[in-house]
Amino acid sequence: MPPDSPVSSPTLEDARSALSAAEALTRKAVARTREITRSGEAIDDHQVLSERVAYAATETRAARELVEYVAAVRREGRGAGLLEVAAAAAAADLAASVRGRLELALEDLGLGEPELESCFPADVRALVRRAAHESVFRALGRSVAERRGRNDTPLDEVSEQVRAAVREFAEKEVAPQAERIHRHDELVPEEFISKMAELGYFAMSVPELYGGQEFGNLAMILTTEELSRASLAAAGSLITRPEILTKALLQGGTEEQKRKWLPRIASGEVMVGISVTEPDVGSDVASLKCRAERASVDGQKGWVISGPKSWCTFAGRANVLALLARTDPDPAKGAKGLSLFVVEKTPFGGHSFEMKQPTGGRIVGKADATPGYRGMHSFTLMLENYFVPEENLVGGEGGLGKGFYLQMAGFAAGRLQTGGRACGVAQAALEKTAEYVVDRVQFKRPIVEYQLTQYKLGRMAAKLAAARAITYAAARAMDEDERAAAPLAAMAKLYACDVAVEVTQEGQLLHGGWGYAEEYPISRYVVDAQVLPIFEGVKPILELKVVARSLLAG
Repeated sequence: MPPDSPVSSPTLEDARSALSAAEALTRKAVARTREITRSGEAIDDHQVLSERVAYAATETRAARELVEYVAAVRREGRGAGLLEVAAAAAAADLAASVRGRLELALEDLGLGEPELESCFPADVRALVRRAAHESVFRALGRSVAERRGRNDTPLDEVSEQVRAAVREFAEKEVAPQAERIHRHDELVPEEFISKMAELGYFAMSVPELYGGQEFGNLAMILTTEELSRASLAAAGSLITRPEILTKALLQGGTEEQKRKWLPRIASGEVMVGISVTEPDVGSDVASLKCRAERASVDGQKGWVISGPKSWCTFAGRANVLALLARTDPDPAKGAKGLSLFVVEKTPFGGHSFEMKQPTGGRIVGKADATPGYRGMHSFTLMLENYFVPEENLVGGEGGLGKGFYLQMAGFAAGRLQTGGRACGVAQAALEKTAEYVVDRVQFKRPIVEYQLTQYKLGRMAAKLAAARAITYAAARAMDEDERAAAPLAAMAKLYACDVAVEVTQEGQLLHGGWGYAEEYPISRYVVDAQVLPIFEGVKPILELKVVARSLLAG
């Protein structure tokens, strides 16, 4: 058998060298793509190239955030330890991915071998090979198995307390019911909502002025991550929808609307559904057709809304829908003809509902069957002359035609949340896989003793460390400036969701045939992870319209 450690453990300095090479090549690629696309105006004429460069930039940023995170931990004396090895290996692996991804596009970029060589000279390539050597990942995998995959990423004292408290709640209250909810496609239990409300989970992004706690985005991400580790659909996503409406109200709502809705959202009294997508309109939100027309019903001024909506998660149980509708009938107005409404409704359980207003309006909803992400239930809706009072137009008359922009601001927060959700699902898969490979014996040996098992487990952990680092960085950046941090939040969502898909599927394969059995939770993690790259901007659209556009705009 070959020795376990033919190379020494990589260091943070090795990681910085690999990162520097990846950044140099990425800068050249972004600069050339900016020229080719005329600062992003012609992205659609160069979609494949733009996507390739956007993803390379995302991988580079993930590597940077992981390296900087570990460096900060080391400076503060909090003990980087194993995390430093994971960071070095992950940075080298990501640098190799960036090089390979962009090498295939050299001619399209107008670059050649000399430019590639200048960024990745022979000594750097050798360093990358050493730092990302399979023996490094195997050693990491063995350590992961010994700790059963537990997440003990160093945090500051307050963040540690937040994580510990949420983890205790999730393990005690959510995890024991997660499999039953998934298998029987049950609705999120009311006890989850009431207990989470008591713990203040719905108040985390609401300012104190409006009854919230305003803990900041990192605390929220830690909360989302731990809840998603227990169950994505039955807990991890519960605070995302209120968060989206909260951000929209804070950015563009009237003072009266903030005082009316935010305290009720913070207390858990009001649960929110987000209603944007339509059956024939997915990512092209500006083309929405569901219309809202001015009307006076029983002497009350307001709007009547008619049209279909789809993929409205939690619409049955929700007390209100944040609904985007066309208030200007001229389709040429595009996004400028859309407005955002708070649509009040009665909560319903089950997989279908019909709500009728005394004045004749109604909403009919039917949950769409899905292989995963059960518990929240995603509905297709039909609204027919459904009356909404004028005070429920977000922003009042001043918000007319601004709904698209308010909703997109909310989606930026939603993308950050999804990065946290992805880390939670991936963490759950890592833990269950680590437990399984230790206990499972084949050919008279626990399968963790086999090199390939160790290697795969180590890479799973390293990738998750990078996903967690870029997501935490985006959370801290959004605390400083939400608008400026939106592109980073999109990158975090993009990368972390891909990691969740990969880690859950690798975990399933390491379970062998049992990975396909509902008896083991890894099968739930796999189907739940599949939805993550679709949330808040399906992956190709996110790459082109958000990440690439922000990179190439200069």
